[in-house]
Amino acid sequence: MGVFRSAVIGVVAAFGFGLASAQAADLSEIRIDWATYNPVGLLLKKEGLLEKEFAKDNISIRWVQSAGSNKALEFLNAGSIDFGSTAGAAALIARVNGNPVKSIYVFSRPEWTALVTRADSPISTVQDLKGKTIAVTRGTDPHIFLVRALADAGLKQTDVKLVLLQHADGKLALLRGDVDAWAGLDPLMAAAEVEDKAKLFYRKPENNSWGVLNTTETFATEHPDIVKRVIAAYEQARADAIANPTALKAALVEAAKLPDEVIAKQLERTDISQSTIGDPQRDTISKAGLALQSAGVLAADVDIQKVTNELIDDRFAVGKTQ
Repeated sequence: MGVFRSAVIGVVAAFGFGLASAQAADLSEIRIDWATYNPVGLLLKKEGLLEKEFAKDNISIRWVQSAGSNKALEFLNAGSIDFGSTAGAAALIARVNGNPVKSIYVFSRPEWTALVTRADSPISTVQDLKGKTIAVTRGTDPHIFLVRALADAGLKQTDVKLVLLQHADGKLALLRGDVDAWAGLDPLMAAAEVEDKAKLFYRKPENNSWGVLNTTETFATEHPDIVKRVIAAYEQARADAIANPTALKAALVEAAKLPDEVIAKQLERTDISQSTIGDPQRDTISKAGLALQSAGVLAADVDIQKVTNELIDDRFAVGKTQ
């Protein structure tokens, strides 16, 4: 019986190796994003961990910059990238709107957004925003954060004027005086705070959703072994970041082209101690979805919990067997 069992295990192992090899053989390139709001991903890129992992399969790695969650989700939906970094709540909105995205890994739990105004502005509360102009990037965590802040203050989006800009342009518009406030995103928000004495007049860390790595349903179905190997490389980068925070900071300084003190401010409010996606993310993301539904941003007939469960895919967690 023992011999038979060993033979079966050998056949299964050989089949599994063959399947993994077949998946790798189907690909010549893996396309993955990098973003300054994803420090672990920047260290992954700088250390060349994916390049080393897939060199034996003759698979090249192509890095594509995402300027915000909205861009990463657009790229995923268009098939331009295979893996993209976003806020969890932004991925939920995309999923509600028909983007077949799957969230597979956590790269951070950040406080990466707050409501920002200039040092000399009289604005000090969310209620002060009534009738004011606010720069925001639609479909990102700062946008979701702003909508929730307005609702909590008894205001509607129609009570303010939203000026739709990408994050970097939003910061510039605020500092130039073109808008009254900005739904900020680090590290740009940290730069405005440190270099221009901008005020973070409304902060609520629990309303910042998780930083998640996403893929598409098609890629997850066709290349599950590749997904697990990408996540394993991310895990190595995260471990390196925890063991050597100086290297993490250097990678972010280099990519963002911002001073050390700005990046230090961003990293102060970026928690990279957790990486396994599951119930904590379901809870935070579904709460954001329900808040957006109450604010009228998402349709009343959307089953938020169902879509959240469809979004979060924990099959590929490190150490988890399928």
